[in-house]
Amino acid sequence: MIVAELVGRALTELGVGHAFGVVGSGNFHVTNALRAGGLPFVAARHEGGAATMADAYARTSGRVGVLSLHQGCGLTNAMTGIAEAAKSRTPMLVLAADTGGAAVRSNFRIDQDALVEAVGAVAERVHSPESAAADVVRAFRTAVEQRRTVVLNLPLDVQAAAAPQPMQVPALPALAPVRPSAASVAELVTLLTAAQRPVFVAGRGARDAREQLRALAEACGALLATSAVANGLFHDDPWSLGISGGFASPLAAELITQADLVVGWGCTLNMWTMRHGALIGPGARVVQVDLDTDAIGANRPVDLGVLGDVGATAADVLAVYQERRTGYRTGEVRASIAERGRWNTVAYDDLTGPDGIDPRTLSIALDDLLPDDRTVAVDSGNFMGYPSAYLRVPDEHGFCFTQAFQSIGLGLATAVGAALARPDRLAVAALGDGGALMAAAELETVARLGLPMVVVIYDDRGYGAEVHHFTGADHTTVTFPDTDIAAIGRGFGFDAVTVRTPDDLKPVAEWVNGPRTAPMLVDAKIASDGGSWWLAEAFRGH
Repeated sequence: MIVAELVGRALTELGVGHAFGVVGSGNFHVTNALRAGGLPFVAARHEGGAATMADAYARTSGRVGVLSLHQGCGLTNAMTGIAEAAKSRTPMLVLAADTGGAAVRSNFRIDQDALVEAVGAVAERVHSPESAAADVVRAFRTAVEQRRTVVLNLPLDVQAAAAPQPMQVPALPALAPVRPSAASVAELVTLLTAAQRPVFVAGRGARDAREQLRALAEACGALLATSAVANGLFHDDPWSLGISGGFASPLAAELITQADLVVGWGCTLNMWTMRHGALIGPGARVVQVDLDTDAIGANRPVDLGVLGDVGATAADVLAVYQERRTGYRTGEVRASIAERGRWNTVAYDDLTGPDGIDPRTLSIALDDLLPDDRTVAVDSGNFMGYPSAYLRVPDEHGFCFTQAFQSIGLGLATAVGAALARPDRLAVAALGDGGALMAAAELETVARLGLPMVVVIYDDRGYGAEVHHFTGADHTTVTFPDTDIAAIGRGFGFDAVTVRTPDDLKPVAEWVNGPRTAPMLVDAKIASDGGSWWLAEAFRGH
């Protein structure tokens, strides 16, 4: 057995979930070793797509995603996806071939450690045949225990060397959650006891703490909201406000602004989630609970920072909190949430006309047409608020939002990774035309894998965010001629339809009813919205 085979086998024994990549000479043996160990592998059409697939798979499944890359250019092609994963603290392991120590003149030679560290990922390395197993375990533990994206560099000369026998891969028991200090618990209990209108905002770090947060919120009378990445966490709770921030409904924004206590649970309370602080009322106290000391107070001052696991903290606070309070949970508030808590219930002037379908009309119709058991993946752009706010999701695993780096073009690959993590659900990729055409090569991956996916393209014939932000300017560089994206989809093996009115969605309804033998692409020609409701807020940070 050579070291490349040892690495692949060790990772399968450690329990990684799924591998993605583009195979070249540098990662050929290690990829086949993963496959030989029983790990599923998806060959993407571009390393950037493969990186985002691995990221989305990890977020949706809760297991470590693996990305396999050729040295040099294979890694550089994947860097946007790796940067997104690193910024999102996705537990992901990148196996990157690297030039050997003697290959100083190789065309592929770059400083791979410096490259990955520059985007916030962790650079690790298999140093020698003797250390190989320990190096793999160290990289895996860093990914899992610290929730980091780790790039494990595999020098070609070390990969090709004979591996020591036998291979020893230790069992890695799960670590106990980090509990908060008794003093922090007592301070938070005091604030909750004094609050009349508390609101909990749950972020990425709270995705495994749904029941603990619901129980504590019920006791103290708190309303529940989420950041965008935790959308769906409280989907069936009558006291849920949905997403806080730019995508918040008018009622959600009103109720959050009137809160006298805002508690961010695994949520950094950044400019997106708090609308640059506008959602925090002038007299509100602010608490932040997080495992990361650097995150607490990073985006705004807080009155109390609590270092600890979200679920453990909520449970410990509830154990001390002995009261039952109405708080913000009045009959009037509950009725308001039921009547107008979602964007779908907000009246609007329908812009459907010669230029295309109103994106709100499209989104509401799709929400009604598509099965409830869905996973929604959203790309970036002016359109992104519509699928995020209008398409319901069944839980926190039903929404995958690769937006930490704000790159367009990741949405389609996001949907692929999420679809493979949850094959029991219909994957819905919501893209703009710019991002869809950037990622068009992965349409072939969707068709080849036979994924029963719906790809919805909010097609405004340009980069809408720039068109609407730079008002009065020359938009030649950000607008494009109409493109028959439906024809492109058919060329890759999709069923496809062009939509300009609600009636044009009938083929989508027929597809949903079965048998769904091919994925469906919806090229929706969008009427201009003059700039989506969240865009002005978003660009205040630019």
